[in-house]
Amino acid sequence: MESLEALVAHIQGLSGSPEEVAHLHSLLKQADGDSLRAHAAALLPFLAHLSPETHSLGYLYLLEACATSGSNLSDFGGGDFLVTIAGFLTACSADQIRLAPDKFLNVCRVLKDQVMQLNMPIRGIAPLRAAVRKIQSSPEQLTPLHADYLLLCLLAKQYKAGLSVLEDDIFEVDQPKDLFLYCYYGGMIYIGLKKFPKALELLHNAVTAPMSMLNAIAIEAYKKYVLVSLIVNGQVPSFPKYTSVSGQRSMKIHAQIYVELSTSYSNGRYTDLEIFVQANSATFQSDNNLGLVKQVLSSMYKRNIQRLTQTYLTLSLEDIARSVQLETPRDAEMHVLRMIEDGEIHATINQKDGMVSFHEDPEQYKSVEMVEHIDSSIQRLTALSKKLASIDENMSCDPAYLMKVDVKDSVDSWEQHFDKISIEERSKFDEETLYNLEGIKRKKTYSRKPDGFRNEYIVLTILVAADGALKFPEVRNYGDLEAIVEKLNSIPARQIQGIQVLWTPQDENDVLSEEKLLGDYPYLKPLCED
Repeated sequence: MESLEALVAHIQGLSGSPEEVAHLHSLLKQADGDSLRAHAAALLPFLAHLSPETHSLGYLYLLEACATSGSNLSDFGGGDFLVTIAGFLTACSADQIRLAPDKFLNVCRVLKDQVMQLNMPIRGIAPLRAAVRKIQSSPEQLTPLHADYLLLCLLAKQYKAGLSVLEDDIFEVDQPKDLFLYCYYGGMIYIGLKKFPKALELLHNAVTAPMSMLNAIAIEAYKKYVLVSLIVNGQVPSFPKYTSVSGQRSMKIHAQIYVELSTSYSNGRYTDLEIFVQANSATFQSDNNLGLVKQVLSSMYKRNIQRLTQTYLTLSLEDIARSVQLETPRDAEMHVLRMIEDGEIHATINQKDGMVSFHEDPEQYKSVEMVEHIDSSIQRLTALSKKLASIDENMSCDPAYLMKVDVKDSVDSWEQHFDKISIEERSKFDEETLYNLEGIKRKKTYSRKPDGFRNEYIVLTILVAADGALKFPEVRNYGDLEAIVEKLNSIPARQIQGIQVLWTPQDENDVLSEEKLLGDYPYLKPLCED
């Protein structure tokens, strides 16, 4: 490696035009490695001869060598070194640092780790916010730094600072982990701000995002998703169809107590829910969710008051208190007033007789503010539609995507594939008279008149969707067929995603002729006796 003095001279002389910076980059890559880190202690003074703005690429290489050398940062001046890193992240040239993104991310993570060790996360918020904007190729790109930045905002309880990145529309994601953490931390930021619908949106993205296997982030997100769903909607909605089936089942298993909480909540009895929360408070506390659980408990009052508005036009505060299990009419009044202020119900309270009158929504949707809001929403949706159409077009032409379509169909869309095969097989039936779906049995009378012929054949079809790859021998005789049935029977229940058993004919008056058999099942072949 050249002397440090010569390397610094190259940095000073080759940080101008893009061509010079490209040449400098090749020199820095040659000098990079253990040899540069071995001189970490001697690198720091040279940084004083470089400008973070002008010599960003070279500054980054030297700074990263110091930060990742394994030496104690106190050897570099401790707090002063953090100031150096923070100053660089704020002032550096985006064009230059994007030539070495991994090194830039290393420096950012060192800053994050150090401010967390010092229990001073607030010191890292402004530098990391600047770093996010520097490393992004566009505001639509999600970077690994988004999650680090949001984590510092959470630890410092600077929730509003997190909005600076959460309000961007994200369309570009490189690593799945970045998306899971972004949605999880983002959801927690909105919970801290009491913006529960926004929190629910991000947590929903975390638990429904494609996943090849369950991860701890999705489990923790699902716990909060259940709680926030109860606060916002009073119930936990079903998973959308595109959600991983195995992921759904695993999340519910790992968050069983939260599923039980939602069941207790749906009963509408405050006392029962309170007893359940108290009995499981240790678990909620260990999950750092006890505060949110208490807000779920409190929301039941609001949910029960909202139910009253669907039944009564007027009701006394005393009756409201008794119906929703509040201690006094005064408590009922406070809850009703708060709900009126938040726009959750429309009502007036007569202070003389303590009667509450419930009203319809007075919004006529024709005020200037409402028209502007609707117009803004339409414009946003139009822009989003155009963006999604562009993304869809680009994906449909992407060779990498086209190569993986078959794999995606077999992994992510097994349900569609399973249903497609099922429909193909059932379409061969003249009439379907019996079926059992998830334990629900139904039977209908065969509509055709008997034609006097007796059943010639019967075909049994077994469809199985299971995890993993199953290899079956070629069926040549009855022994091979029995071996296949045994193999199907030996599949562990936890690996089975779906089963369907079809047979034709189903009715004693129906007939499957040889001609129809050969036409509908051309791949059937006779079995040998041996």
